[in-house]
Formats: sequence, structure tokens, C-alpha cells
Amino acid sequence: MRSRTPDKTEGARTDEVIALHPAESGMQLGRALLHALYNAGISVLYQDREMKTVWARNMRAPWVSDNTDGNGILPLAQADRISAAKHDVVVTGDPQHLEISMPVENGVRWFQVWVDADRGDDGDVQGVVTTMVETTEQKRREQTLTTLLREVSHRSKNLLAIIQSIATQTGRYSDGISDFLTRFRGRLQSLASSQDLVTSSNWRGAALHELVASQVGRYETNTPHSLRFRGANPYLNPNAALHIGLAMHELAVNSVSYGALSRPDGFVEVTADLNTAATGEVTLSLIWAETIGTNGGRGKQKRFGSVALERVVPASLSGTASLDIADGHLEYRLVVPHSNFDTQ
Repeated sequence: MRSRTPDKTEGARTDEVIALHPAESGMQLGRALLHALYNAGISVLYQDREMKTVWARNMRAPWVSDNTDGNGILPLAQADRISAAKHDVVVTGDPQHLEISMPVENGVRWFQVWVDADRGDDGDVQGVVTTMVETTEQKRREQTLTTLLREVSHRSKNLLAIIQSIATQTGRYSDGISDFLTRFRGRLQSLASSQDLVTSSNWRGAALHELVASQVGRYETNTPHSLRFRGANPYLNPNAALHIGLAMHELAVNSVSYGALSRPDGFVEVTADLNTAATGEVTLSLIWAETIGTNGGRGKQKRFGSVALERVVPASLSGTASLDIADGHLEYRLVVPHSNFDTQ
């Protein structure tokens, strides 16, 4: 059975002493520890007071070299930092901890370095133990997480700005608190639906066809009949997905109330074309077309829906838009530059 020798000082840094079973030997324990060091990628170096290497275990690049200082092939500035830390440990006996970086061809390698004093029976420092662990992957994960958090913060601020704009404009064109709440909730749910697509793609954006179908599908159970989509299916970036989703929401709500989707046999046609100008710039031309009934004239009123379609959405995408309602027909045309989408 193994037993642990109790620590004499509670909370102090002490080495755990293991009493070996009679069948075990120090050699077996040593081999086990060497395997553990290797598997964990830990390098250990022991030097005397004069910095002469006594032994080393699992020394990998960049710690391996012909030098006797044990600092390997690190850049001179980093090697000097470690050497200074070792000399301080010899003089004071206090442990040192360093973070070391080393530029390489594809970036930077990072290491954590601990330098501890080895004391003799009389308490004097007779050598130093240097432990090196590479933390490059951990460092990259931390940097990636920091970048992602900044991106989330940036996108959250953009989303809040969109919500604030929608709230302001909805209030301006509402007939009362009840009307405001009904319209504002619908627009928030539209944003939430588009945001779900963006989030499920790891913030890459959303495919145009899926975005349009999701917005129309919120009001129509038979989407394959009520929505006829033709043309290209570019991948919209997050900002474009939110704003084009809002445009599709406004068109769908108007259609369900006054247009083609207010009739059992009605349907809307959405066409997406990618056009290349003489300058080589690629643009997306998105057209929503439907036949409207006798009540379709309501769509001519300048409410938030038409303001969003003709001003808010195109301005947010650096594009252009037009909304034409005449002779029992409604057509919305939105043209946006290539910066808003990827042709996959």
C-alpha cells in the first residue's frame, strides 16, 4: 500500500513523499516519471550552481543544442532572460516563472518556463531545476477566443443598433401602443429568425434561398406553393442576412395582409440574379414580384415597411432599391454589391 507523508506546514509548497511498496523500486518509479514527462511534452533540465548541465530529460527543440547553458536555440534576448532567472534562483533561492516566445516560419511558439532551486540537506542551493512546457496551442486558442469575443461584441452592438432603429421607425409609423407592439414584435421575430441562421453557420451568414424561405415560412404553411424562388443562391454575410431578412419579412407581412399570400391560391416569385458590370464588379439583383388584390393600394402608404424597403435596407448594404405598386402588381427590386455576399 502507498501512504502519503503528512505535510508539516499546511498551505506551504512541499513535495509529496510516496512510500514505495517493497516490490517497487526507485528505478521503476523513475521510468514511470520519464514516460509521464514524455507524454506530457515536458522538458526538464538540472544544472549545478555554475550552470553546468548535470542531466536533462525529454529535451526537444528548441531546447536541444550543443551549448552547455541549456537554453537551446532560443533567440538571444529570450536565452538571456532564462539565464538571468537561473542566476537569481542560485542567489536568492526563490523560484522564477517566465513566458517565452520564439518566432518561427508559420507564426510564434510559446513556452512556460519554471526555474526552481534544488537545496541540499543544509538548505543551501546546490543547483537549479528548469522545467519547460510548450503552450503554443493553448495560446492560439486564447487568442482565437479573444478575437471571437470581440467579434461577438461588435456584432451585438450592430444588432442593438438595428433594433433601436426598428423601434424608432416603428413608433413613428404606428397608430398607438397596441399597433406598435404588434409590429415591433413581428420585426424582432424576423431578426431572430435570420439570426438563428447566422448563428447556426458559425457567424458566416446565411444562404439567400434558405433566408427567404424562413421568412415566408413564418406566415405560410405551404411554402413550396406560396414561394417560387428562381436563380442564384449566394451566401449572404451576417449584416446582409439580417437586413435582407427584414426586407423579406416586410414584404411577406404585406402580402399576407393585402397581397398574393392573402389568397389560398396566391404565390410570390423571388428571383436572384448575379450580374457583372463592365468594371468587373459583381452585384446581386433580388426581385420580389406578386399580384395584389383590390386592397393592395394600402401598400402605397408611406409606413415603416416601405421606408425599410426603400431606404433602411439598401442604405445598410450600400445598395439601391425600388418598390413599384401599379395595375394590380407589386415588384420590389434590391441591388447590392459583392461585399455583401459570397457566390460560394
